[in-house]
Amino acid sequence: MYVCGPTVYGLPHMGHGRFTLVWDMLRRWLTFQGYDVNFVSNITDIDDKIINLAAAQGTTESAIADRYEQEWWTAMAKIGVAPPTHSPHATDYVAEMVTLIEELASQDIAYRLSDGMYFDTSRVADYGALAGQPLDSLRAGARIETVEEKRSPLDFALWKNAKEGEPSWPASFGAGRPGWHTECVVMSLGLLGDGFDLHCGGLDLKFPHHENERAQAVASGHPFAQHWAHNGFVMVDGEKMSKSLDNFTSLTDLLNRTDPRAYRLLVLRSHYRSPIEVSPATIEDAERALDRLDSLARRFELPALAGEEFVSAANQPAGMLSDRVTEYLEDDLNSPLAVAALFEALSQANTLADEGQGDEAQNLAEAINTLFGALGLTLRGQSSAIDAESAEIVKLRDQAREGKNWTEADRLRDSLVKLGWVVEDSPTGTVIRR
Repeated sequence: MYVCGPTVYGLPHMGHGRFTLVWDMLRRWLTFQGYDVNFVSNITDIDDKIINLAAAQGTTESAIADRYEQEWWTAMAKIGVAPPTHSPHATDYVAEMVTLIEELASQDIAYRLSDGMYFDTSRVADYGALAGQPLDSLRAGARIETVEEKRSPLDFALWKNAKEGEPSWPASFGAGRPGWHTECVVMSLGLLGDGFDLHCGGLDLKFPHHENERAQAVASGHPFAQHWAHNGFVMVDGEKMSKSLDNFTSLTDLLNRTDPRAYRLLVLRSHYRSPIEVSPATIEDAERALDRLDSLARRFELPALAGEEFVSAANQPAGMLSDRVTEYLEDDLNSPLAVAALFEALSQANTLADEGQGDEAQNLAEAINTLFGALGLTLRGQSSAIDAESAEIVKLRDQAREGKNWTEADRLRDSLVKLGWVVEDSPTGTVIRR
């Protein structure tokens, strides 16, 4: 899998959080199903925005990129996104980009203009195939670079000539720096090889970025991604979240105000290709649903199964629930139906336990825990260390309940409550939490 990563010039926003959670979910599920997933997601560490910010702050481009890359990985760790197998940096692949441009220029597919090297899109017979639109429509509606010298309005920059005071690298066609569309071609093919399985990213990258990646690979004779997948936008009050609309919200701010798992659950409850509404109301709803899951974990004393370590395929639960969830996820990653099935099973597990069918309830609860873990969502049971005094009271209360001494069991419950504990009964005994 190749997933287009961030350009590191600012704090990650909600849209970044969504695309990383979507493709983390897919990666985890594929791993859970027994696939060996080589997951590549790049870092764009040279770009106009990085250069402009460095100039404005009187610092270097590398200092800006290093600072915001660290912010990126901190946010990813908070939302439980596992690190990529490889996270290549654009600046480490400039030599490979130069080689690709030279190859394209030798066939007159790349041509020189006053400000750099450009790609001739007319040389790719099916240019626009990924976008799924006729070229006339793309010319009229796309936000593309406007350079009057270009052979076609759709042609795009492969290399930008050096400017005084900006980073540059040597090349046979003149010192400069690479265009954005070229870096992912050389990194994906270099790390995954020709004809790799899956290329993912946000819907806003489908055109022109992904189309232009594909065009360069095709033109240079390399089979590119076999499959493409794009996630939908994040919406706020019905509008796409973006800086230009002044509705940009930092993912870092969100994670400082709420349980990071709530955003993952919100993403899981939305189909990856559909828009997702992120607001205080939708986050609060996800938090309430998360409380139900954590209550299940406490009641059945379930271990935490997600995190950086993927749930092993060997832990796959048997039965109808696993079959249903797998069927939904195999149908274009239909996580909303999968999550709905898991919450139905949660209610069923609690009902079975209430009816005294402890073993069956426990098995179902463990299956729910394993399947959510496979999607990267950790259920949290006991969250606080239990001191010796409280542990002794729990032990005495369980003994009282076993002896059907309900008056003493209630008294001991009150003692635990006075010590600040929330007390719950589970099939295996008393469970306490803060």
